[in-house]
Amino acid sequence: MSKGRPHIGVTGPDAGGTAAWWFTKWAVFLQGGKAVRIQPGNDEPKEELHGLIIGGGADINPRYYGGEESPKNTPPKKKGFRNVIYTLLNILFFPLIYVIRTLFATPTPAGAKRRDEMEFALLQQAIDKGWPVLGICRGSQLINVHFGGTLHNDIANFYTEVPYMHTIWPKKKVSLAEGTTLSKILSFEQIWVNAMHHQAVDKRGDNICVAAKESNGIIQAIEHQGMPFMIGVQWHPEYLPQIPGQRRIFRALVDQAHTCR
Repeated sequence: MSKGRPHIGVTGPDAGGTAAWWFTKWAVFLQGGKAVRIQPGNDEPKEELHGLIIGGGADINPRYYGGEESPKNTPPKKKGFRNVIYTLLNILFFPLIYVIRTLFATPTPAGAKRRDEMEFALLQQAIDKGWPVLGICRGSQLINVHFGGTLHNDIANFYTEVPYMHTIWPKKKVSLAEGTTLSKILSFEQIWVNAMHHQAVDKRGDNICVAAKESNGIIQAIEHQGMPFMIGVQWHPEYLPQIPGQRRIFRALVDQAHTCR
């Protein structure tokens, strides 16, 4: 084991997810941990784990929460001179993130049955052993489903007053629930995050509380009230390393993992 560094398991698909893995690995390393990649084809890491990150990717099979297969809608591209300028400025400001993710992005196959089974089993192991857990996008949804919650199969219809975003840049504003672990980590009432999802938490599972939401009511972060550290965020903090608060999410996870060694 790397001296002084707790091992953090990071789940992902067998095919795709390369950019997310490298950004997550780097985020964990910067905060004093060592990321261990876990995939369905390699689901038994040799290293002893002390924490878990359940990464983003394909939809969870709806049979786990009594849902239906969701349509694969592509968010409409926004038009207009202002949006073009904003996009260009973002690309110039975050070139490394944009280029790396574009180069390594690989479509993740839908219906990843083996990944579902692997991640539910790992989450239960984390619960049994008291590991800290961070769910990212799909990972947040999986935490909710594990505790008996359900998902909105497609959230596009919720965006009538505000635009439906799908962007790696922090362009979506969410409000944090006062008194939650996440609000203490981020130290703000409202934050700007990215948006790369088309599903979200609907009915909350047992002991799951809302840690952040949008103005239209869509849940953007959850916490389990009975666990020492179990947070799910709908956005991708690994792609926001330039924002100190997003780095602190990984710091809190690694700090908590030290207690599990």
